[in-house]
Amino acid sequence: MLFGTHVSIAGGLPNAPLIAGKIGCEVFQLFTRSPQGGWTPACNAAIAAEFKANCKKAKQKEWYVHTPYFINFASDNPRVKHASISVVRQELERASLLGAKYLMTHLGSYAKLGPDKGFKQVVEALDATLAGYQGKTKFLIEISAGAGDIIGGTFAGVAKIINHPKLKKYDINVCFDTQHAFASGYDLRTPAAVDATLKEFDKAIGLKKLKMSHCNDSFTEFNSRHDKHAHIGHGKIGLAGFKALLTDRRLKNVNFILETKADLEINDLATVKKIRAGK
Repeated sequence: MLFGTHVSIAGGLPNAPLIAGKIGCEVFQLFTRSPQGGWTPACNAAIAAEFKANCKKAKQKEWYVHTPYFINFASDNPRVKHASISVVRQELERASLLGAKYLMTHLGSYAKLGPDKGFKQVVEALDATLAGYQGKTKFLIEISAGAGDIIGGTFAGVAKIINHPKLKKYDINVCFDTQHAFASGYDLRTPAAVDATLKEFDKAIGLKKLKMSHCNDSFTEFNSRHDKHAHIGHGKIGLAGFKALLTDRRLKNVNFILETKADLEINDLATVKKIRAGK
C-alpha cells in the first residue's frame, strides 16, 4: 500500500513528479490538461521521456491521470457527449504515453435524459471511447458522491455499467473514493462498518476490480450526497475509520491518493504513513 497526493502540473507535465517527490509522495495523481476545459499542454514523446525520467529521479512507483471535471457521457447536449468521448480517449492516449498505470473518470449526470435513456447513452459512449484502444493505461470508473442524478453513486450502479454485454470485454475497473462512498451511504467510521462496506463492494463489483482509491475524509455527514473533502481525521469519517480501512488486509495492494487541500496535504501524508506503520 503506497500513498501520494494529486499534484500540480505548474511548470509543465515533467514537473509533476518532482513536486510529488518533494512532498513525500510514493505515488501521485495529475491532470494532464486544465480540469475545467480549455488549456491543453503539449504531450509528446520528448515530454513523456522527461516526465518518466523525473518519475525515476523522484522515486515514484506509480502515477495516475484524472480526467477533466466537465466529462458527461449522459448529457442531453450532443456536443458535450461527443467532447466527453473525444477527451477521455485523448486522455487515455496521453496517460499511456506518460506511463500512467490508471486513468479514472467521473461519468456525469443523467439529469435531463432520465435513468433509462441516460444509462443507454453512457454504455454507448463508453463503448465508443474504448473501442480500438491499445494503450497500457487502464480505464477506471470513479465512485461518485451520489448527488442528484450523478452516475456511479452506488456499487450496484457501477456494476451494472462495467458488466454490460457491450462493455464487459474492456475489463473496466474501479477507483474507490472514501469521501464519495461515505457521502453515498457506505459507512467507513468503524472496523465493523469498513468490513460491511468492503463485503458489499465485493458482492456487487468484486474487490479484484478495486485498483486504487482516493483517500479523503468527509466534511459532510454520512449519506449526505455531497462531495466535500476534509483533511484526514478532521472530518466525519475520522481517524478510527481510516485506521480500519488502511490496515484492512483486503486492501494491502491498493494505493491511496489524497485529494485534500494543499495547506495540510503534507500532514495528511504523514498521518496515513503513520497508520500504515501501525502507529
